[in-house]
Amino acid sequence: MILEATTNQSDLSLFKQRSRWLAEAGTDGAGGRKTGKRGADITVKVPVGTIVLDAEGALIADLDLPGASAVVAKGGEGGRGNVHFKSSTRRAPDYAEPGLKGDELNLTLDLKLIADVGLVGAPNAGKSSLLRAFTAAHPKVADYPFTTLDPELGVAESEGGRIVIADIPGLIEGAAQGAGLGRRFLRHVERTRILVYVLDGSGPDPWKDLATVRSEVETFSGEMAERPHLVAVNKLDLEATYRLKTRTRRKGVNFVSALTGEGLPELMGAIVAALAIAPEPRMPARPKATVLPVRARSELVVQKEPWGYAVRGERVERLVERTDLESEGALARFQSELDRIGVNTALESAGVQPGDTVRISGIEFEYQP
Repeated sequence: MILEATTNQSDLSLFKQRSRWLAEAGTDGAGGRKTGKRGADITVKVPVGTIVLDAEGALIADLDLPGASAVVAKGGEGGRGNVHFKSSTRRAPDYAEPGLKGDELNLTLDLKLIADVGLVGAPNAGKSSLLRAFTAAHPKVADYPFTTLDPELGVAESEGGRIVIADIPGLIEGAAQGAGLGRRFLRHVERTRILVYVLDGSGPDPWKDLATVRSEVETFSGEMAERPHLVAVNKLDLEATYRLKTRTRRKGVNFVSALTGEGLPELMGAIVAALAIAPEPRMPARPKATVLPVRARSELVVQKEPWGYAVRGERVERLVERTDLESEGALARFQSELDRIGVNTALESAGVQPGDTVRISGIEFEYQP
């Protein structure tokens, strides 16, 4: 299975609808010197910015560029044809190997948004309304904290061209340490070129809200806190915000109303100017190559159970998977291979008796010396 980054997808909603992906296994070997074909590749498209983690949370791949790809699960191998089992005593073997199944594993896909502008602010500051006013995005908006539970993306048209804007869910004090929803979403602004701190101008102390949010960003990432930024005080349509504007002496603050549109052209002009000189954000180091963990070969183990004997070990389990148990010739070879890799000796040492049940890789056999 191959994951490939594409700009044609903007989120991971596809994987909420479908969580299991299955590629075909390798085919069985056959007569006439035919070796089974390998399992076919399956390529799944993911949005640019997708991070792939294994079951333990370790990074497998960081697909941060269009076309970047990673093999996350290997397909099944084809079985060997009958010619591979030809010998001096068996000139025309009547059996071949079944194909093997491919890898099966659980992965976590995590999307880090890639946007030009990140709207950051306290809950209910009006970021979603601002995004909706600037773009064609339609985020859910309501008058209570934590309305936005997932980052929203929108595209704004400006004199400087198309600008991708991300609405990052509201931050509260302690977000960088994991309080509320903060740390889960702060990482989404790592790849934005500039930040716009959005304040609720009608709140009790908008400047304190600004200090709190900036402190959380700095705690999360000092480099991010130094990134170019603007300040937008929203809700200029309210009397409290208008009074704040008339008495403030702060420079470079943009007073706007997402509801009426007042001040939005000036804010967009400031965004375009900031983007024109903003450097590209520093990306975390990418893995040079995608390396899947190699499973250590397990040793042969024979365990006495109430029902008989369980045999475990990578070589013997692979042997069962590779054997056509419906073929007499394959079964004869299977018996000799069991003896060659020491299974019969291990069973006898464990006290097996003729007629006892022996289970290998889910298949039960009757032991006969």
